[in-house]
Amino acid sequence: MQSKTASILNLKYRPVALLWSDEKPEKGIEFKQGRWSCVMFSFVAAAKGREAVFGRETYGCWGGGVGLGFGNRYVDFPGGEECFHYFLSSGNINSPKGRVVGEHIKGPGMEEFHDDFMKGERYLKGPEQVEAFVSKLPIMDIPAKYVILKPLDQVQENENLQTITFLANTDQLSALVVLANHGSNTYDNVTIPFAAGCQAIGILPYAEGRKDLPRAVVGMVDPSARKNLRKLLDHDLLSFSMPLALYREMESNVDDSFLFRNTWKAIAG
Repeated sequence: MQSKTASILNLKYRPVALLWSDEKPEKGIEFKQGRWSCVMFSFVAAAKGREAVFGRETYGCWGGGVGLGFGNRYVDFPGGEECFHYFLSSGNINSPKGRVVGEHIKGPGMEEFHDDFMKGERYLKGPEQVEAFVSKLPIMDIPAKYVILKPLDQVQENENLQTITFLANTDQLSALVVLANHGSNTYDNVTIPFAAGCQAIGILPYAEGRKDLPRAVVGMVDPSARKNLRKLLDHDLLSFSMPLALYREMESNVDDSFLFRNTWKAIAG
């Protein structure tokens, strides 16, 4: 499946398709069961031409399991959801239960995680805000065994395509925002939520796809994801994820849009 939008924007990286499947691809890269990793590493691999697969035991981290749609995996976080609420905010050093759990996760290779666990990532002010954030996430258990990421141009017609994600610089992002609103009677067809990188390519656009007027989701505003990818991607990129219906609408509007007019030509060079 080729994208006119990606072609005219001259994206550096290939659009990434996210699919649901009950069949595991033979050659897809996959995290080892029980081994920590970040979903966004595999996302970048797909943007560079590879295929990646995640199963219900191989999603890399608790947040990745949530972001891909394998249910509420925060319950599996060390110390459960309570400790996760402190981890994302003010730190488990403020929690009697968290201090006990923290003693059990010390060890070689765990120094950075232990420091964040105890002192907090500080992305939200306190555990109350994290609890509210989690309660509003569209956490879901998808009706499939696997989630697959691969270049959009490798997708076949019979595959269960769910979302398409572009990696865009600031100029390209501006064009995508305008194009997402081009055929609409509204002006807010794009959202930039506080969310993990994997949530912005997974459950958030999944949820948008269920709406009558689905929006695109801008991601990679997650500092943790950006830190993980600093050596793999250009530093000026954000993700732009579309549920399938919005992607098709945007593709259909390309030919008669501003992308062939003087203003965009001047920007694109």
